[in-house]
Amino acid sequence: MVKRVVTPAQMAAADRAAIAGGIPSLALMEAAGSAVARASAAAAGGIYGKRFVVVCGKGNNAGDGFVAARHLSHHGAHCVVILAGSPSELKGDALTNYQRMRVRVLPFDESSVNEISRASVVIDALYGTGFRGEMSGPARSLALSMNESRARVVSVDIPSGIDGETGRPGGDGTAVRADLTITMAALKRGLIEYPGSEAAGTIAIADIGIPPELIEGEIGLIESGDVAEFLSSQRDPMAHKRSVGAVLVIAGSQGMSGAAALTASAVFRAGAGYVTIAAPVSVSSALDQAVTEATIMSLPETGRGTIEASAVDMVLERADSFQAVAIGPGLSTDEETVEFVRKLVSEIERPLVMDADAINAFSGEASVLAGRGSPTILTPHPGELARLMGTSTKEIGSDRISAACTAAEKTGAMVLLKGYRTIVARPPDDSPIRAVVSPTGGPGLATAGSGDVLTGVISAFLAESHDEFKSAWAGAWVHGAAGDLLTGRLTERGLMAGDLIEVLPEVLAEAEL
Repeated sequence: MVKRVVTPAQMAAADRAAIAGGIPSLALMEAAGSAVARASAAAAGGIYGKRFVVVCGKGNNAGDGFVAARHLSHHGAHCVVILAGSPSELKGDALTNYQRMRVRVLPFDESSVNEISRASVVIDALYGTGFRGEMSGPARSLALSMNESRARVVSVDIPSGIDGETGRPGGDGTAVRADLTITMAALKRGLIEYPGSEAAGTIAIADIGIPPELIEGEIGLIESGDVAEFLSSQRDPMAHKRSVGAVLVIAGSQGMSGAAALTASAVFRAGAGYVTIAAPVSVSSALDQAVTEATIMSLPETGRGTIEASAVDMVLERADSFQAVAIGPGLSTDEETVEFVRKLVSEIERPLVMDADAINAFSGEASVLAGRGSPTILTPHPGELARLMGTSTKEIGSDRISAACTAAEKTGAMVLLKGYRTIVARPPDDSPIRAVVSPTGGPGLATAGSGDVLTGVISAFLAESHDEFKSAWAGAWVHGAAGDLLTGRLTERGLMAGDLIEVLPEVLAEAEL
């Protein structure tokens, strides 16, 4: 099951419910601070001879820091607390734990900042997930000092300065850059969205005693175990090429035959047993040589080397013999080809993966897609989604999860929004998970044809599993993992889409272990 991700409001509701259910708030803070202390000691490589500095604000996040300082000091660590404000600003459980400490407390000044530069580990307990606005005054200076120090930085719940809802810093962008973040009870949305995901470093979830059933969130994070479960089913010994997935790839035009070849090759490498490429007649011979394992359906073409509108009937006549259809890579936005796409999408009754120019054919008319009666997966990048929804790329980028969810609701389709990190949203239904985020992939995937490979992987998964949501998120994870594998071996620069195809079997094999 995918790991649940919550907003700050949802986490606060879980805290209240736990307290109402009989768990004292002080017990929750004690568990949180203890977890931070243990993680900080491990980050330092032990306690003996190490210096710990705990940088605290005035809220419950500071209270967790006070508990951590008490535990570290109790076990013999050299530990000091730097307080960004005045003790008079503390209240509630934070004040109680401040009073329980027997640890040296320093006010913010030049000498206390020097303590940070001498530390083995600095614990960032300035702000929690409720942070909004921008860092200023002593808090900003302390954050900058933590970032400039050579110490390992451990953040409590979320790096200070990062918005727990959006993952973005405010103002001039000042935020703590942690090596390790200990987040309480569940992942926070600000930890999985860029740049919060990068500021957090390694993320560990601390169980502080809140019952899992009290934690409600509609966002999930895909992990390798989820993908392994999806891929785990053993094939029937009597399986044949069509029973493990037959995919029709409708793609390509003059000058863009490579898009069709990449998609079809990825379909095969992701596990499908049979692939037919439907493409304009003038590029068919090139595709026949490029993907020797595929069969070719030569379609009538316009004088510009794109698919002619009249090709619809020919495709529909053959479509029922495939478990999934991929359409869009390299098609072009030629007027006749757009007509072909719109008519085919409205009439074909096969599960459909729509990418690139298939999506562009419906620019500004997202609701038209809601009329389809068969499963549909859309795989836009931000610009394509903006055109489909009649908005701007900036608007899409301002809240990518919400943008994907809105598009899924309006189109009735699964929407995979490409980017760092890839999001897959589903239309509203009875499922508790509305959207998932894939943590794999990075800048190495910023290369021509990468999206065509993704379309192929998803189509292969869909043809065999018949589950469009899982096929989309598993495809995103595997595609990103292939990029990560190659980046680790080579570099982010110089990676080509064809390289991804070559390592797909290796990624699939590792995921299935």
